[in-house]
Amino acid sequence: MLQIKQIHHIAIIATDYQRSKAFYCDVLGFELLGEYYRAERDSWKGDLGLNGVYTIELFSFPSPPPRVSGPEACGLRHLAFCVEDVAQSIAALAEKGVTCEPIRIDALTGKACTFFPDPDGLPLELYQA
Repeated sequence: MLQIKQIHHIAIIATDYQRSKAFYCDVLGFELLGEYYRAERDSWKGDLGLNGVYTIELFSFPSPPPRVSGPEACGLRHLAFCVEDVAQSIAALAEKGVTCEPIRIDALTGKACTFFPDPDGLPLELYQA
């Protein structure tokens, strides 16, 4: 029987590696655990983590094709981050120039959440702990 232990990482392809690295590290607070340039693919790969735990592979490729990324599109819906206080987190993001949607309340859990895009429009969510 297959026994998955946990999610290992999430891979994100960016159109502008440096811009996305700055967003995930400087705005969202991820740390750069490792960074590699792959000349044969003209591609950057950054390993990003939270609290020392490897979480996101950030890639760049020359001219990546666009992907539908609306939160209601078929496929991976969004990436959600757990926060203690959604309103406070929205204010912190606003100070860095990031616009979030109005706070929603999850009808099933009663928890607050909001959505905002990364630099390439990937839907991201903040969800109350």
